[in-house]
Amino acid sequence: MPVGTVIIISHNSAGHVESCLRSVGNQPDWDVVVVDNASRDETVDIARHVAPHVRILANAENRGFAAGVNQAAALAEGKVFLVLNPDTTATGAALLSIAKAFADEKVGAAGGMLTTPAGAPERGFTVRRLPTLASAFAEVLLLNRAWPDNPLNRSYRCLDFDYSRAQEVEQPAGACLAIRRETFEDMGGFDENFFPVWFEDVDFCRRASDRGWKIVYCPDAVFVHAGGHSVTQIPFQQRQAYWYRNLLLYFAKHHSRWELGCLRAGVLMGLLLRSLLAAAGLRPRGVSLKQAVAAYLSVIWNYALTGRGLRASVSPSIIRSAAV
Repeated sequence: MPVGTVIIISHNSAGHVESCLRSVGNQPDWDVVVVDNASRDETVDIARHVAPHVRILANAENRGFAAGVNQAAALAEGKVFLVLNPDTTATGAALLSIAKAFADEKVGAAGGMLTTPAGAPERGFTVRRLPTLASAFAEVLLLNRAWPDNPLNRSYRCLDFDYSRAQEVEQPAGACLAIRRETFEDMGGFDENFFPVWFEDVDFCRRASDRGWKIVYCPDAVFVHAGGHSVTQIPFQQRQAYWYRNLLLYFAKHHSRWELGCLRAGVLMGLLLRSLLAAAGLRPRGVSLKQAVAAYLSVIWNYALTGRGLRASVSPSIIRSAAV
């Protein structure tokens, strides 16, 4: 049995998948599984050319990140699964270093050091704390935009984190998340209700922690992360729907009804504020006032007011009609 299996979930990743595969494809004692979520570019052809020995599963439709990981895990042979975004590359002995974290049998998951292409640690992204009602309020009510250095944001995004020290953490980024096979099976894999992206990794870490598994950060396992590859492909209105819906679904699973209700009210107020700012000309580049307001009002109606799709048992098909 290999030490580990690298799991790569791709979607229109032709610009990144070659460098990712070259960084992990010839590592001793590791195999690689690529699940492609209906790419419309040359991702699959490039992967087959660069790494013909790698197992590639090409989905006819975009099944989402969580489902892709679950598909790959069913094919994986390693004792450790390393979920790696296609815009992420391993450096040096990164795979060996992250595998060493699992010498402690209580460790269920581990994250490496994510750096920018310039070599700087990705502060605020590499590791975070699990969301609380207060930290979620700071995000949805635009406090983090107006005052990025506020105490809630500093705590949630671990802005004072010591990247040179190995330590226990709450949630490594899903862009580079190693998981013990037993832990993955214990959790029943990723929750596919978090479709197509966002909060599936947060939910997994929360469930693993609740089951008593340790989650650690490994500074010697360095990975270069280009960043933003998947998110930038999602149209603005769908991006708003996916992010807010999955945030609220996470709270529906792991927090009280009272906290969920408070957060839904916060989302309502925050999106009304965003609508006013959009009318004043403060909106994302390339997004018209009509598009911005339509997106915000859709989220308000579907999730903040009616709470549609906020039960963990609901099928992702409620939003699959707008799939990437």
